[in-house]
Amino acid sequence: MENVVIAGSGPAGLTAAIYAARGGLNPLVCEGLSPGGQLTVSESVENFPGFSDPVSGTDIMKKMREQARRFGAQFKKGSVNSVTQSDNCFDLYADKDRVKTKTLIIAAGAEARRLDVPGEARFYGRGVSGCAICDGNFFRDKDVLVVVGGNTAIQDAIFLSAIAAKVTTIHRRSHFRADACEIDRVKKIPNIQWLAPWVVEEIRGNDVVSGAVLRNSESEEERTISCDGIFVAIGHTPKTEAFRGMVEMDNEGYIKVHAKSTATTTQGIFACGDVCDSIYRQAVVAAGQGCMAALDVQRYLRKEI
Repeated sequence: MENVVIAGSGPAGLTAAIYAARGGLNPLVCEGLSPGGQLTVSESVENFPGFSDPVSGTDIMKKMREQARRFGAQFKKGSVNSVTQSDNCFDLYADKDRVKTKTLIIAAGAEARRLDVPGEARFYGRGVSGCAICDGNFFRDKDVLVVVGGNTAIQDAIFLSAIAAKVTTIHRRSHFRADACEIDRVKKIPNIQWLAPWVVEEIRGNDVVSGAVLRNSESEEERTISCDGIFVAIGHTPKTEAFRGMVEMDNEGYIKVHAKSTATTTQGIFACGDVCDSIYRQAVVAAGQGCMAALDVQRYLRKEI
């Protein structure tokens, strides 16, 4: 019987592991299919506290893992596939193994939705990004494309307009899902250009992105456009499918937690990071929530909550 199992090994999961281990809980971390989470696709991170020089996301996560292990955290390869509850504990099924635990911290993260076009996978982290706030500064005074959808995507375009020389927004429909006030606001910014209805057909470059092939979704016209970076802002998918039916979620699959807490609707299950955060989606925010989750688990096991 484990005291706590942590599903996920990104900034949220590993911070939870550090605090839980220091609290004497001997946590077991199920690392998932992509140990280290989304941050590992970033070749250069400049906004994580404690690093005065740019550092790769992989290096940050490696140091966090080593720190958690030093305090006694244990690690298991693979993902949690399903959860059942019985006799005030939980049975987790991770690949072919069954694990019993008193508590569970869900920190499985989320995935940025991708365009699934030629060149995207090749240049992800080398000009293609799913996070404007994370990577926007690398494109200061350069030309970027933003593939947009709803309000968050429009806000990304506005954010990038203060950094990049030119922002070209690509939208596949001639009408927009974003609020009218947001559309009016962005259309007044002089260095933002609109292309609708267009879609990205291919991303091109050598070592880094140099441009994209676009197609008009109504006329089928094609054109090639030069750019230094492409931001794919078409949403994120929380990796919460394995926990459906076990905890309450919103319509998009994000886990609901109580106010000022990481506790879910099921006693003994806690959530932190991008599985419950559809707004900020930053590594440092996820790490802070991971700390909260570990402290909440300690209080729960002491019967304080």
